[in-house]
Amino acid sequence: MPTSTQDRENIFDSTNLVVYLYSWRKPLLLVTLAAALLAAVFSGPYFIEPKYESTVTVFPTTTNSLSKALLPQKFASRGQDILEFGAEEQAEQLLQILNSDQIRNQIIQKYNLARHYDIDSNSKYLKTELYKTYADNISFRRTEYMSVEINVLDTDPDTAAMIANDIVVLLDQVKNDIQKERAKKGLDIIKREYTALKGDVKMLEDSLTLLRYKGVHDYESQSSALSEQLATALIEKSPNSSAVKAIEQKLDTLAKYGGTYVSLRDELTYLKEEVVKLKTAYDQAQVDVTEVLPATFQVNRAYPAEKKAYPIRWLIVVLSALGAFTLTLIGILILDTIRNSRKEA
Repeated sequence: MPTSTQDRENIFDSTNLVVYLYSWRKPLLLVTLAAALLAAVFSGPYFIEPKYESTVTVFPTTTNSLSKALLPQKFASRGQDILEFGAEEQAEQLLQILNSDQIRNQIIQKYNLARHYDIDSNSKYLKTELYKTYADNISFRRTEYMSVEINVLDTDPDTAAMIANDIVVLLDQVKNDIQKERAKKGLDIIKREYTALKGDVKMLEDSLTLLRYKGVHDYESQSSALSEQLATALIEKSPNSSAVKAIEQKLDTLAKYGGTYVSLRDELTYLKEEVVKLKTAYDQAQVDVTEVLPATFQVNRAYPAEKKAYPIRWLIVVLSALGAFTLTLIGILILDTIRNSRKEA
C-alpha cells in the first residue's frame, strides 16, 4: 500500500490505474481467488444438480389439406407439394402449437413432472410453480433456417431425450387434431347439403316419371313429330277422323304438361351437375378427416446426452471472480475516498 496520503493522491491523480491496482493487489487477489474457489465448490454436483440437454430439430410442412395436395383439383393446375418445407409463417404456427396447453399438460401428466421437479403437491401455487419450472426446462425456438428446435433440460439424460421425442409426436397429433376438428365440421356441412340435394334430385326424377306416364317423354321432339303427323293427317283425312283426334289429344297433353316437363328437366340437369360437384367435395372432405400426414419433417431424434449442459462450471467461476474483483475495487475506491476526505477535513 502507499506509504503516505500524499503519495496515494499523486498516484490516483496521475490516473495510473495499474499502479493503483498493484498497490491494493493483496485484497483484490484474495477476494477474487476466494470468490472463484467458493463458486467452484458451490457450483459442483453436491450443491447444484447437473442437467442434461436433448434437442430435436423439425421443419414445418406447407401442406394443410391432404386432399388438395394429392387429389386432382378442378380449378388448379396442380395441388400443393407435400414434400415442400414450410417458411416463416408455418414455423411460427408450430411454435404456437408447441406452447399450447394440450402439449404441456400431456407431457406434465405422462412424466408426472410435479413430482419429478420436487414441487409440493399441496402448494397454493402448484400450477404456477409447475408451469414456470416447465418453461425453464423445456424451450422452443425458430432457427435462422426456418426450422424449429425443441430443447429439453433434465437431471436424467434419458428422461430429457424421451420428453423431446414425445413432444414431436404430440406436435403432429395436436396439429392434426386441430385440423381434423375443422375438417369434420366441414364434412358434416357438405354431407348435409349433399344428402339434401340428392333428395331434391329424387323428387324431380319422380315428378318426371309421372309426366312420362301421362305421355310426355321428350317435349321438343314429341311436339315436332306430332305437329308433322297432324299436318299430314289433315291433308290425307278429314279433321273429324279418329287419327286426327288422337294426334290432337296428344298435342293437348303436351301443351298441358310440356312447360312443367321442360322446367323439371332443366332443373334436374342443373342439380345433377351440382351433385357431381358436391360429391367431389364430399370425397375430398372424407380424405381430410380419415387420412393423416405428418405435420413436420423431423431432422433428428433426441438422444441421451453424455455431458451435462448445466451448470457451466467454468463460466460460473469466471463470472463470480470478475464480480468479486469489481465489487472489491469499488469498495476500495469508496473507502479510499472517504479516508482522503476525512484527512483533508
